[in-house]
Amino acid sequence: MIPVAFEYERAESAEQAKALLAEHGDEAKLLAGGHSLIPLMKYRLAAPAVIVDIGRLSDLSYIRDEGEQLHIGALTRHRDVETDALVIGQVPLLAAATSEVGDPQVRHRGTIGGSIAHGDPASDIPSALLALRATMVIDGPGGVREVASDDFFTGFLETAIGDDELLTEIRVPKVPDAGWSFQKFNRRAQDWAIVGASIVVDNGSCGVGLVNMDSRPIRAGAVEAAVNNGASAADAAAAAADGCSPSGDLNASVEYRQHLARVLTRRGLEEAGR
Repeated sequence: MIPVAFEYERAESAEQAKALLAEHGDEAKLLAGGHSLIPLMKYRLAAPAVIVDIGRLSDLSYIRDEGEQLHIGALTRHRDVETDALVIGQVPLLAAATSEVGDPQVRHRGTIGGSIAHGDPASDIPSALLALRATMVIDGPGGVREVASDDFFTGFLETAIGDDELLTEIRVPKVPDAGWSFQKFNRRAQDWAIVGASIVVDNGSCGVGLVNMDSRPIRAGAVEAAVNNGASAADAAAAAADGCSPSGDLNASVEYRQHLARVLTRRGLEEAGR
């Protein structure tokens, strides 16, 4: 299907992008790599009147070592995250999850910020950021603010980013010595996950983010609490679906997704050395 007609604006700076968002309000949408927005527009699930192209803003594409955190610009391509030595060495879970995004073409064009801002519960990267307890940096008319990953994903394809705001950076705590695992079950290579799980275990503390187990990217809090209280991998994983509300579709029933969440979480905890 062909998208509805729209106006096109190319932003030359983050400041210009914010100004265009302020001018057009909720009628405008940001375009980076295009792998989230364009499909929605083709199916007419999104019909913005104005497209603001930020794909050429090089000042928002970077990976920096900032002490206890890695700071990743929102327009950093998936491929750069996947292959960066800092990411691989300091937060290998994020590199592994990113390597599972789509196919090479998608990873060379898509951006980490675009994937996160889309807020899709079936996306791989949000689960890793939840497990790692990352922080998102958002810039807008009210100034710069930081939003914890737990508060960032607010609903189905909804995030804490306002209509006149711009996601500029992702800040990820460094865990170079942590055990970790990324588990994904799909029907075919390059498909969206039917269910996935990101797991990190560091000095007895556990983080578990789930893929496609709710209307938004979600953390498996019951599993984390069980691990922190000394439960075995099998006992902790039994609680993986607790508090989750997965949907049923042609790929999997609700019960099957719940089963997969428990199985993948157990495998992940075992691989992480729990």
